[in-house]
Amino acid sequence: MLTSGHAETQAVDELAFRQQERRFRQQGYAYDPSAGSEGQMVERSGGANAGTSGRNNRELRRKAKGDSSVLEGDGAYQGPWAGYEGESRGEAAGPSAEQLAAYEEQLARHTDGADTKAGAKAGESTAKSRIAYVAGQPERTVFHGQSERDYQGRSYMHVPTELRQGEVGDRKCFAPKKMVKEWRAHAGGVSAIRFIPDSGHLLLSSGMDGTVKIHDTHASLRTLRTYIGHSKAVRDISFAPDGRSFLSSSYDTATKLWDTETGQCKQTFTADGKVPYVAQFYPEDPNIFLVGQSDRKIVQWDARANEIVQEYNQHLGAINSLTFFDGNRRFVSTSDDKSMRVWEFGIPVVIKLVADPSMHSVPAVALHPNQKWLVGQSMDNRIVVYSAGERIKPHRRKVFTGHLTAGFACQPAFSPDGRILVSGDSEGGAWCWDWQTCRVLEKWRAHDKVTIGAAWHPRETSRVATCSWDGSIRYWD
Repeated sequence: MLTSGHAETQAVDELAFRQQERRFRQQGYAYDPSAGSEGQMVERSGGANAGTSGRNNRELRRKAKGDSSVLEGDGAYQGPWAGYEGESRGEAAGPSAEQLAAYEEQLARHTDGADTKAGAKAGESTAKSRIAYVAGQPERTVFHGQSERDYQGRSYMHVPTELRQGEVGDRKCFAPKKMVKEWRAHAGGVSAIRFIPDSGHLLLSSGMDGTVKIHDTHASLRTLRTYIGHSKAVRDISFAPDGRSFLSSSYDTATKLWDTETGQCKQTFTADGKVPYVAQFYPEDPNIFLVGQSDRKIVQWDARANEIVQEYNQHLGAINSLTFFDGNRRFVSTSDDKSMRVWEFGIPVVIKLVADPSMHSVPAVALHPNQKWLVGQSMDNRIVVYSAGERIKPHRRKVFTGHLTAGFACQPAFSPDGRILVSGDSEGGAWCWDWQTCRVLEKWRAHDKVTIGAAWHPRETSRVATCSWDGSIRYWD
């Protein structure tokens, strides 16, 4: 070790030390704790004296207030709300006009090529299977492999023997350390990922290209099948309790029921042209499911009769999430109206309204494995906690912070033992918190764009899947 200085032992109050350490880390200067240097300050750049008065070493120049007679355009009046030079607060964010034009041109090329390549063989490459589906065509599927069954006649639905042993959550879980696999899954971005219930040996993903894909997460780690049947982006997917079928909800106003093994589209459900934002199976009956729509309604479908059998209509905005709890007797819905409403299944009357003037929208919700707590991704860069017992109320002392998610519905998830909470953020990162202490256990750069979803393997102790709008799914261990 190369020594370049000396260390002195000083008696410093804990609170004062933390304050000075934070100031030195954020602003680059702090008070010198050495004996005989009261009031002296030291800067980060060296041991130079920074003077006796505290000052911010970042020189920020305030913008001009503008002319009060000009309302819009250059030189418009800003007054005391004028920002600082070099900051981007208040400026429009997102893709430029040139980027939007390039994306629309690319989308048009994909759509035009769909008609000429609709009869392509099942063994074509993954890139060719990303062709957009055109409304009116029959749904189709593409299997990516040589044979759909092994030498014993088993399909990829067969659960490996090692994943059948033991109870879920009976082993201590740990935060992942490295990436073991990356799937370049969807053109235009991935919107959601879901592990197959109980075993977790399959991972379902939906994308902005209108397709749904299923991947092997246990043995080969390959993409197994593509389901093609939506003409617009797929917003949400949901497995049936037994995993043999799943629902896909798309901006083309259709919710479709698929066979997981064969890729066949069993049924299509539409409700007067309303966009289905979220779909969720009733855990007690795979023939019944709920759909949260853009018209503020939650509709209950019966797949056997192919009709709506119940409507839950109390929200004031589009529905964002649906979560069953309390032994599947009740479910909670969140909406753009910045409220959470609790319903008893089958009864279209709100039994509990959770709303507060300071409350932000909660577009993504996860249930703790012990069924006693709900966590929600709040739009003020926090993950908030609610009790899921007889009384639904916020746990104000348990809040998970540090990540940036404002404006993005990043889906959180729990480890099987309930000790770790994982979530993505708007900067492409992934975060793991300790459930008891709310401390950050691990954080790492997971993607190049927003990490919109995270899912923990239901049987493995440290395997986590994350998805992003950069079109990739990454598997961590």
